[in-house]
Amino acid sequence: MRVLLVGLMASGKSTLGQAISAASGWPVLDNDVLLERSTGCSAVVLLEQQGLAALRAAESHVLTLTLTTPGPLVAGVAAGVVLDVRDRERLRLGGHVVYLRTPVGTLARRVEALARRVSTVDHRPFLDDDQVVVLQAMSDERDPLYLEVASQVLDMAVLSPQQAVDAVLAALTD
Repeated sequence: MRVLLVGLMASGKSTLGQAISAASGWPVLDNDVLLERSTGCSAVVLLEQQGLAALRAAESHVLTLTLTTPGPLVAGVAAGVVLDVRDRERLRLGGHVVYLRTPVGTLARRVEALARRVSTVDHRPFLDDDQVVVLQAMSDERDPLYLEVASQVLDMAVLSPQQAVDAVLAALTD
């Protein structure tokens, strides 16, 4: 069993992954950590030095690592993986895919709060322009793709992290 968390940046994949791991005892795989281990640099550095195609290829490789790791496990998946039709199919078949559907306004607030707390190494270059406009465009493009692969959709506008964990664990026992 694999719980694969998908959604836009700042949707709560890392937070929920840790919480599901704590509740279930399953290990959690973090996309950013796996990407850095496999490429030797962060996603930001990879994007700046090698470009978007290299980043997407690395994210696809991390998805392969995640899908070939024996379960049970919980994993956050790179937000852009759904843009590739082959990766969507692999996701759909790879486990219980949970889409953390989060309003753009909430995402923008979280990204802004994160930007105030973290170093420039962790900055999100996709959001260098108007964050709300960029996040809305990403949401418009990716929402149907996340819905296509999702086994479960969580409305993160109304669920607390604990309610989300309970909903995922309940879905796994049905």
